[in-house]
Amino acid sequence: MKTKISVTNTNAETFIDDADRSMSGAGIDQHFDSKQQTLLKVNISWQYYYPACSTTPWQLEAAIKSLRGHGFNNLLSVHNGTVVVDPVEGAQNNKHVNVEDKLAVPNIFLDFPSTKWVIHKPKKKLLVLDKIFPEGIYIPEVLIGKNILHLPTAKTHVFTTITGAMKNAFGGLLNHRRHWTHSVIHETLVDLLTIQKEIHTGVFAMIDGTLAGDGPGPRAMQWHEKNLIISGADQVAVDAVMAKIMGFDPMSIKFINLAHTQGLGCGDVKEIEIFGEDIEKINWHFKSNQDTFASWGQKLIYWGPLKKLETFLLRTPVVLWAFWASNLYHNQYWLRFIGNKRVRSAMKTQWGKLFNRY
Repeated sequence: MKTKISVTNTNAETFIDDADRSMSGAGIDQHFDSKQQTLLKVNISWQYYYPACSTTPWQLEAAIKSLRGHGFNNLLSVHNGTVVVDPVEGAQNNKHVNVEDKLAVPNIFLDFPSTKWVIHKPKKKLLVLDKIFPEGIYIPEVLIGKNILHLPTAKTHVFTTITGAMKNAFGGLLNHRRHWTHSVIHETLVDLLTIQKEIHTGVFAMIDGTLAGDGPGPRAMQWHEKNLIISGADQVAVDAVMAKIMGFDPMSIKFINLAHTQGLGCGDVKEIEIFGEDIEKINWHFKSNQDTFASWGQKLIYWGPLKKLETFLLRTPVVLWAFWASNLYHNQYWLRFIGNKRVRSAMKTQWGKLFNRY
């Protein structure tokens, strides 16, 4: 039986209903265990609001209402930051906490000291994570034995071409040393999907493609109004469909190809049952070969002439220079002189007006 993925056209007035129709059509009932708690894995790629960068408030609201409509009432919203992103500030600026408070959904920040991290011993052979973390792969205990709904946005990424369902686990499952895996990021995403299938009672994704991001994501992007929702349980297929819509060949993206080859999901769109919009008629013509000054420098370390210095530069206290440089570039330069103008432009769209209503 073919994997089912829903691609749904939407607008700011009907998004809540459209998202429920999308998730229902992709079989949310069949893929979650109603007896278990359901986690809403929020994506925060920047502590500031920027279009297409992080989970949208309407996406989070729609997910909560749809889940409750299907009888999944035990919900927990899950946030995480990065070494350069403050999750609490991000949850506030992206209005996630507004939605959680309004709908009485508790949240947790995995970065807080109260989070208990435990060693996971994979049942299946991994590609790289056991080698990167030979002392053990630590994951948050709170994630184990739960359903998880990933809430990414449709955007490109400087390291992985696209970032969607599979990469949304990168922030939740790995701790503050996750940047150690960037040089083998594609293999890491495959390993994380292997782990997800072992620890979760169900995995599902609903991607917000209302304002989609093109360029050197996940932050310094150009947004485009696209008005789509992509839903499904097969994380590989969800990403493959999103990649095809963006204009990429899904099987040429390494992590999709690897996951498909390993039988973790379907990366070949010809083998996916897609209902809703006809994706053969959609091509966003997004680009994958753009860099920021920050990502250009990182690539020199991960795959370029500075590779021999990777351990010294990124796995010792010297790494603080990289965090400082990233914040200086993105927060002090790019957002101030380029990004804020694009944000003001986005506020004039139907989605910007909806954002302001939260």
